[in-house]
Amino acid sequence: MSQHSSVWLATAGRPAHPPLDRDLDVDVVVVGAGITGLTTALLLQQRGATVAVVEADRVGARTTGRTTGKLSSQHGLHHHQLRSQAGDDVARTYAEANQAAIATIERLAGECDADCDLVRAPSYLWTVDPDRVQDLRAEDEAARALGLPSTFTTETDLPFEVAGAVRFDDQAHFHAIRYADALARTFAARGGTIVEQTRAMGVEEDDDSVTVQTERGSVRARQAVLATLIPFLDRGGFFAKMRPKRAYGVAALLDTPPPPGMHMNVENPTRSTRPWIVDGEARGLIIVGEGHETGHDDPTPARFGALEAWVRKHFDVASFEHRWSAQDFYPADERPYIGRSPRSRRVFVATGFKKWGLTNGTVAAEILSSVALGDDHPWLHAFDATRIGDAKAIKRLVEDNLHVGVRFVADRLARLRAGSIEHLRPGQGGVVEVDGQTVGAYRSPDGSYRAVSVTCTHMGCSLKWNAAETSWDCPCHGSRFDTDGTVLDGPAVRPLDVVEVDVEIT
Repeated sequence: MSQHSSVWLATAGRPAHPPLDRDLDVDVVVVGAGITGLTTALLLQQRGATVAVVEADRVGARTTGRTTGKLSSQHGLHHHQLRSQAGDDVARTYAEANQAAIATIERLAGECDADCDLVRAPSYLWTVDPDRVQDLRAEDEAARALGLPSTFTTETDLPFEVAGAVRFDDQAHFHAIRYADALARTFAARGGTIVEQTRAMGVEEDDDSVTVQTERGSVRARQAVLATLIPFLDRGGFFAKMRPKRAYGVAALLDTPPPPGMHMNVENPTRSTRPWIVDGEARGLIIVGEGHETGHDDPTPARFGALEAWVRKHFDVASFEHRWSAQDFYPADERPYIGRSPRSRRVFVATGFKKWGLTNGTVAAEILSSVALGDDHPWLHAFDATRIGDAKAIKRLVEDNLHVGVRFVADRLARLRAGSIEHLRPGQGGVVEVDGQTVGAYRSPDGSYRAVSVTCTHMGCSLKWNAAETSWDCPCHGSRFDTDGTVLDGPAVRPLDVVEVDVEIT
C-alpha cells in the first residue's frame, strides 16, 4: 500500500525553522516559503535588502512540495491560445520568461549546492487521437514563432504509439523540496530570517511602511510580497478572478527503466509523467492527472486508482510508493498575476500559475525582486497584476461568479438533507445533523469523532467533504480545512469553528 504523502516531502531531510517569537523590522517581508517566496527572498537579499520570510506551515510543504517536479516552458496547448488572446508581444514574453526560468533554477541550484537531481530532458505534448493532431501542429507553429525549442513529431519514447506530439528540447525535472530547502538554507546562512508555523492574518499599509500581522506577532517592512498560492487579502479580488483546481499524483517503482522524457497528453483525463530518480538512478515514474475544480465532482480515492491503472497498463510496475494531491488557481485570461496588488502601493503579489508554478514562480521572483525595490522589469507588462482582462476574460469571470452564487445557495439547501452522524463509518466524513445542528463530521479510524462548522471562514460558502484527502474543501474559492478545522489552503486564514459532539461510540 502506497504512502499518502508527496514523494518530495517524504524523500527529503527537512531542516526546521522556528516560529516567530518577536516583532521584526526588515526591508521586505515575503509571505510564503514555496519556490516563489524563497526565490524572491534570495534574489532580494542578493540585491542588498534585508528580508524575512513568513510561512504558515513548513518550507515548501504546500504547493511546491506537491508538484510534478517538471521544469518546462511547455504548458499544454497554451502558446497558441495565448498568442491568439493576448498578441505576440505578451505571448513571446511569457514564453521567454518561462524558458529563462529553467536556466535560473539550474544556476541557483548550483550556487546553493542543491542536491536536487536536476536532469535536462525533452518534454512531449502528445495525443493518440488523430483529430487532435491539428491542435498540436498549431501549438508547435506558435511555439516556434515565439522562439521556443519546439518540433512536431510522431516519435516519442513512450511505450505506445501516438498520433502526434510536440517536443520541446532542453527542458528539465528535479526534486522540488531538496531545491527549496537549499534555497532556504542559503538564504538563512546569509543572514535572512525564515519563520515557520506562523500564519499571516492581515496586512496594514500606511504612507511609509507595511505591516504583516501574524498569529504570533508582526513584521514591519517597506514592501510586502504575498507568495501564498492565492493572496489572502481580498482587496485585489483574485479569489473572483480565478478558479481553484485539484490534481492527483502517484509515484511508482518500475521493473524496467522509465522513458527519459517528460510527457503530457492533450485529451481528458490528463496523464502527465516524468522519470522518478531514486538514489541517483531513474527507477520509477511519477504521474499526475485526474484534475477537477476544488469542491466539485467527486474527489474520492478512485482518482488515485485511475492513475495507477493507467500506469499498470503501459509500464512494468513493481510497486506504488506514494500518492498525493495538489491545488492551483486558473486565471480567466490564462496567465499569472504578478506585480503590485490592485489598490496597494507597498504590497506585491504572485498568483494564478495554472499548475506551472515552478517556472512561473521563478519568473515571479525575477520580476518582484526588481519592482519591489523600485526598478522596472521587461517581463512585467505580460503579467501585470492590476490588469482587468479582455472582453472574453470578463465574460468568463461573470460566468464563474454566477456559478459561485448558484453553489452558495444550492449547497446551503443541501444542508437540509444532512444525514445522521451515527451512519459515518471509521475513516468517513460528511455533512450530518447533530442535536438539530448541521455540522461537518469525521469519524477517525479509531472510531472517535471530530466535528466542525461547514461554513467557510473566507466568504461563508458551504464546504464539501473531500474523501481522497480527508479534508473540507470550499467549492467557491478553493479554501481547504483539515478535519480539526485547521486551514490547509487559502484564501481563508481563520480556522473553522470546532463543534463539540457527544456520540456514543459503538
